[in-house]
Amino acid sequence: MTQSIPQQGTAPATRQAGGRGRAVVVIGAGPYGLSVAAHLRAAGVDVRVFGEVMGSWRHAMATGMFLKSTPAATDLSAPMPDGRLADFRRERGEPELTELTPIPCEVFTAYGMWFTDRFVGDVTARQVTSLERAPDGFTVHLDDGEPVPASAVVVATGLRPMAHIPRNLLHLAPQGPGADAVLSHTSHHTDLSRYAGQRVAVIGGGQSALESAALLHEAGAHPHVLIRSGTVRWGTTPVLHRPLVNRLARPASPLGSGWTLAALCRAPQTVRHLPAPARLLVHRRALGPSGGWWLRERVDGIVPLHTHCRISQAHLTDGQVHLQLTGEEDGLREFTAGHVLAATGYRIDIDALPFLPPPLRTAIARIPGSSAPRLTGAFESTVPGLYFTGALAAPTFGPMLRFVAGTAFAAHRITRHLARRATRR
Repeated sequence: MTQSIPQQGTAPATRQAGGRGRAVVVIGAGPYGLSVAAHLRAAGVDVRVFGEVMGSWRHAMATGMFLKSTPAATDLSAPMPDGRLADFRRERGEPELTELTPIPCEVFTAYGMWFTDRFVGDVTARQVTSLERAPDGFTVHLDDGEPVPASAVVVATGLRPMAHIPRNLLHLAPQGPGADAVLSHTSHHTDLSRYAGQRVAVIGGGQSALESAALLHEAGAHPHVLIRSGTVRWGTTPVLHRPLVNRLARPASPLGSGWTLAALCRAPQTVRHLPAPARLLVHRRALGPSGGWWLRERVDGIVPLHTHCRISQAHLTDGQVHLQLTGEEDGLREFTAGHVLAATGYRIDIDALPFLPPPLRTAIARIPGSSAPRLTGAFESTVPGLYFTGALAAPTFGPMLRFVAGTAFAAHRITRHLARRATRR
């Protein structure tokens, strides 16, 4: 199944960015894959996109969830100025969203579909199963067995393959975690109402944990949130018109206010020049776990939140999970639940990408102290012609690449580099 693009005048003449008859292949059709593909197409570079359009947003987000980002930080990067979320809303006759309007994931997904029709064109919904190097580029193998020659490959698969569940919980689901097991990750769910009437232990203290807990409670489940840190952090309610002195003291950025976040967003290329330990520290610490300001009234005082809480042991008896806890302030030492929902985020690890065979993984240099790829300023790895973008590039360029706000920076740099390669050839 493909998405077709409406005719909007004469398309630019395509240029091969590599070997004769080989297109640039983009793996992934989420915000980063779509943005890169849109810019490559506008630059006249032949491009093919594989993956389900907005697949992770359609299948790894529970119904009823909202984006934590504000409207100004959720625009995909289009090669023309009419591809913003506001343009999508205007075309549909819907009011423009403000910072005081949380964005439903369904709205953002529909925006991505619209963006695809307008700027990207055909997207092949088949999955890439393997990628191998060829004398003049790469061969991309699809799930139906078709080999696709590629001059270059841009990996924009998102985070779903890298869902992290603590090791001391994995034995609870010997057949693998999932919605039907007693242990799951938030990425496994689109509908949390299946746990109505059950006691659910939600592990984590960030947006995913807190919003999942709200949805579970509202669906008739009995969630308890187990949080390692000593406090629950909530975002502050946005102020649409701030006095000049406040704007100077704490400048705004797509990731929040403050000089540190503003610098990380305005010059992500400088992060790449930091020593590896400093880059990784920025990646881990620049944005700690917190809940959106609009979520607080649905959780605080409604769902039990247990801070200073670590799981020392977990075992399954008669279909119930028994968790041994340490450090909990209110004296809770054991917790029993019918289901454990790990809202424990993702770990950047290119070894988790199933389509990268061992020889290719070995050839990709990593940032010391991590499993993230080492990238050039153009997002190219140490395998020539193989690029990584989105969250996979965040350990190189900083936390903005974990969010939609980084699509413009990535799309421009990757497109410029590939277009130059096409010209040289």
